[in-house]
Amino acid sequence: MLGPFAPAAMPIPLPVLPPLPPLVPPLPALVTLLALLLYLATALLVGRARFRHGVLPPASDGPEPFQRAVRVQQNTLEQLVFFLPSLWLAALFASERWASLLGFIWVGARVAYAAGYLQAPEKRGPGFGISFLAGVVLWLMALVGVFGALGS
Repeated sequence: MLGPFAPAAMPIPLPVLPPLPPLVPPLPALVTLLALLLYLATALLVGRARFRHGVLPPASDGPEPFQRAVRVQQNTLEQLVFFLPSLWLAALFASERWASLLGFIWVGARVAYAAGYLQAPEKRGPGFGISFLAGVVLWLMALVGVFGALGS
């Protein structure tokens, strides 16, 4: 019976769903944010070196300390292009924890690279080598993980 005297419809209880996992894994996201912060820091170092050594834009040449700061920033950018996709693919297709650990190592090694290179070019080697190796291992993890997913 419909109308003004019809009983109120009983609300249908909605099922309680379990919480969804995050769409983006948090550890590689943190590594990504740290890597981007590192890049931002290298850009600020170039700005500081410009000011300190009187190198006005758009000049990209100047005294050796300025050139080292520019190379640190440029090399960090070059390495980010390889590192970030490798990190995310390794985290998504292989192991989030191992990829993140290697990512933290990469960031630390890039800090060591920058600190060493800013002091003297010959001191950049260990930081560069460790970060390069971490990036290659991430890439290999991603490759194996993607082939494994293709095979399933």
